[in-house]
Amino acid sequence: LQPTPVILLKEGTDSSQGIPQLVSNINACQVIAEAVRTTLGPRGMDKLMVDARGKATISNDGATILKLLDVVHPAAKTLVDIARSQDAEVGDGTTSVTLLAAEFLRQLKPFVEESLHPQTIIRAFRTATNLAVSKIKEIAVSVKKDDKQEQRQLLEKCAATALNSKLIAGQKEFFSKMVVDAVMSLDELLSLKMIGIKKVQGGALEDSQLVSGVAFKKTFSYAGFEMQPKRYENPKIALLNVELELKAEKDNAEVRVKSVEEYQAIVDAEWNILYDKLEKIYQSGAKVVLSKLPIGDVATQYFADRDLFCAGRVQEEDLKRTMMACGGSIQTSVGALTEDVLGLCEVFEEVQVGGERYNFFKGCPKAKTCTIILRGGAEQFTEETERSLHDAIMIVRRAIKVSWSRRDISCGNLPCVSDHGRKREVIAQERFNTWIKLLVQHKVCKHFLIQNSERAHKTAEQPSLLLPRASPLARPRQRLLPSPHFLHDNHNHKRLKEVRGMRKYSYVVLRTSTFDSFSIV
Repeated sequence: LQPTPVILLKEGTDSSQGIPQLVSNINACQVIAEAVRTTLGPRGMDKLMVDARGKATISNDGATILKLLDVVHPAAKTLVDIARSQDAEVGDGTTSVTLLAAEFLRQLKPFVEESLHPQTIIRAFRTATNLAVSKIKEIAVSVKKDDKQEQRQLLEKCAATALNSKLIAGQKEFFSKMVVDAVMSLDELLSLKMIGIKKVQGGALEDSQLVSGVAFKKTFSYAGFEMQPKRYENPKIALLNVELELKAEKDNAEVRVKSVEEYQAIVDAEWNILYDKLEKIYQSGAKVVLSKLPIGDVATQYFADRDLFCAGRVQEEDLKRTMMACGGSIQTSVGALTEDVLGLCEVFEEVQVGGERYNFFKGCPKAKTCTIILRGGAEQFTEETERSLHDAIMIVRRAIKVSWSRRDISCGNLPCVSDHGRKREVIAQERFNTWIKLLVQHKVCKHFLIQNSERAHKTAEQPSLLLPRASPLARPRQRLLPSPHFLHDNHNHKRLKEVRGMRKYSYVVLRTSTFDSFSIV
């Protein structure tokens, strides 16, 4: 009798294993690394991605790019998770960790094909990691909190380094100072939630500002809002989760009355409930009323007659940040509005920012907080600016928390690890040294940086989108100048001299950014 096969998995399940499957996993990770390789470094390019709904995203952040990709392969998803973990924990270096992990896999692929046991490879990696981490801690620079000036200079350098490869690299000095001011204005916990970032289209990047307090966009308002005061000093703030308007009748509701007086009594009761809520809010002494739920036209006019400011439909995130900054608590009823549940700030005002109006809460005593208001042109550009500032904020915040910053590691800074590799047994020495060199000397990142720089140099030598303006002098000679990158090339003095000599033309820059590829996910 033949033994009956035992089926553990459902029919159609792929249960591949062995060396071919390991090699397939390594190849899948190489494809993921290839998608973000050209974004590494200051000469890296941006990716323009369009999803199925037509939304475009411009970014060179590794975590953002991998998050937008629809990755199906389970092994490739591991690299995506690595980038996400790096972004959540550190904030920067998402592309680097992805490329390093993929390159490690590529280097160990021959050993896997030679049937080297995976546990042997894992032990070598763990040994190399411990040696590299210990050496990095030895050469790390301490962030001295006693010397405020030195600490600030070091933090600004950390922020500028994180912004070097971003779209806003040209304004890195401006934004690095803003990022350091924002992080150092927080309390000891350095809560990331206490830093708000708001985007306002229009204006230049240099028009961005840092508000020492809470700021959020003006919400929808009814008639009578224009009569409310727009500035208070030392106001009390009521934070509510209460609807202050007449509720609509429920569907299929039925009320039977026998006379007009009974119907009028029902209507009057509804009005009395609303006015009773408004009167309790006014009697509490609050000058600013914020609610997560709508505030209707009747309540708006009621508050305007009594010199109160109100805003309904405030986003939950903004309402909670106002509570954490100004104190108080969010109330679900108006029956217990006392001094203990009201917030307080030094100045409240409504300010025009570009084409929008914003509510500013400054001088918040309960918790240190700030808001960065970004200005810019296209929506995709401001979104990428927000992601860039998030990376810089995370780097500065982590440098303050761990009290040290890593120096630049070059090929000759870690000889002890190579010495350790020479002491290994002869059989494992070659393999160990291969992984050590990759892990410690950062040859992977340097190789990709050089490739991206060479690609940018070749692109710079090609005709650019710098076209002569329509003028009598320019029309006869439709000549194309080299790209802006080539104008800064100090190795070709002849062409530079030729470019500088053409002064009778005026030029319009049609290219504002370089995109590496256009992919639909």
